[in-house]
Amino acid sequence: MYIKVLFDKYTNDKRLHTGWGLSFLVNDKILFDTGENGNWLLHNIENLDIDLNKIKIVVVSHEHYDHTGGLWELLKKKKGIQVYGCPDFSNEFKNKVKNFKARIIETIEMTEISKNIFITGQIQDKYQPIPEQALVVKSNNSISIITGCAHPGIINMVRKIKEFFPKEIISMILGGFHLMGEDKRIIALIVEDFRKIGVKKVGPTHCTGPEAEQAFRREYKKDFIHVKVGEAIHLFNFIKKTEFKRKKEVKWKSKLRIPISAKKY
Repeated sequence: MYIKVLFDKYTNDKRLHTGWGLSFLVNDKILFDTGENGNWLLHNIENLDIDLNKIKIVVVSHEHYDHTGGLWELLKKKKGIQVYGCPDFSNEFKNKVKNFKARIIETIEMTEISKNIFITGQIQDKYQPIPEQALVVKSNNSISIITGCAHPGIINMVRKIKEFFPKEIISMILGGFHLMGEDKRIIALIVEDFRKIGVKKVGPTHCTGPEAEQAFRREYKKDFIHVKVGEAIHLFNFIKKTEFKRKKEVKWKSKLRIPISAKKY
């Protein structure tokens, strides 16, 4: 199973928009967050030849604009979609989703929304009361975790997830870790905790911040993933990241169906 990066702050493809926030497409049918701008998101979806008809679910990690900004243009195009949010999201947000004829589903606990794909339900921290949820993808004896901003604390969120999956190895953690501007000593301790927990690969991006990203890069070396718009990241087989482009420009490996660009950048 792989994730397609639809929106983030880096890309190698000049056709694509980048900006603040993130958006990942899981298994071609579950969209995790929508970035800051709907027109930019739809532009990237079109240029990456994503089939909107296959997207059945949108998971919103938390209510900030850089994770919900693309949702409204998407809902104009895609009627009747299921939107998973936290119970403590504002009534304004929930009502707006309903006004677009979409279904809002509130999750308080770990919920399987598709085969082997889970959302954590609402997680909060007393020092960071912003309600947030993460996505978890399971494969045999391992899991991969996708976060939006990790406002409740990235380590707190990982430990909460491990309570539900105590025996599974964490293959990868990908997304925003909310460490921008954090003290270097705190960053070092969090990187150390990742190792202690046994996280195999990391893809810190968005609000993680450049200092923390570099700290993870130094520690994880070849197991560090530089997240870029227009690339597909395999969650478990650890195949090299690949770019994905329009169908006429893409050829596929027959067994794993990981897209390989016919023309490299």
